[in-house]
Amino acid sequence: MIELHYVATANGMKIAIALEEMGLDYEVVDYPLFEGRHLTPEFRRLNPNCKLPVIVDRAPQGGGEPIAVFETGAILLYLAEKTGQFLPAGGAARWEAIQWLIWQVAGHGPMNGQAHHFVRYAPDGQDYGVERYTREVIRLLNVLEYRLRDSAWVGGAEYTIADMAVWHWTWASVLLGVELSEFPAVERWAGIVASRPAVIRATTNKATEVVAGNTQRRAKLSAEQWSNMFGDKMHAAARPN
Repeated sequence: MIELHYVATANGMKIAIALEEMGLDYEVVDYPLFEGRHLTPEFRRLNPNCKLPVIVDRAPQGGGEPIAVFETGAILLYLAEKTGQFLPAGGAARWEAIQWLIWQVAGHGPMNGQAHHFVRYAPDGQDYGVERYTREVIRLLNVLEYRLRDSAWVGGAEYTIADMAVWHWTWASVLLGVELSEFPAVERWAGIVASRPAVIRATTNKATEVVAGNTQRRAKLSAEQWSNMFGDKMHAAARPN
């Protein structure tokens, strides 16, 4: 059994999809997006960075105590290694998939995250931030378009954890006003991924589906919600005690 400490965001969805694709038994521990439960000392023992998602593998390979893993790239690699699925075993194909996974977690995800912050959450008047990060999202979609014109999948010849990492953040670009139809290879690939049975299960499972409150085009947060997401409470949780 895998414990999935989860919030219904694009980062959380990467792991829900992987668990469904790999046929692993898992239990969702839900953290509503704005409530701040990820800032508690109990959660910090799982992830010192106080971010979601996190998995706890209660039955790790080789036995022993449960293993907690945070950061989505690390989680996807862990699950692929555990199951022997969705990551080539060796050679150039393995590194092709890993490099695109790292591209996603190092650039594609963070730049999308910043764009969503400035477009959807930040106070009005943040024109530079909106333009800077929205343009970067579009640049990265062009990189993905270039890749998918020559490759059936993001990570190479086969569907891998790289595709799982990239897919939901790509879909979420529409919340920034980006038209995926301007990227035909990306749009084609995104549609194929969306039609996979495991992806359908992850996106329609009541425990993991992205809820409407997380997809508002322009979110309105209370002072407490802002503090939990971006402000004093979030920063206080990171301080050593």
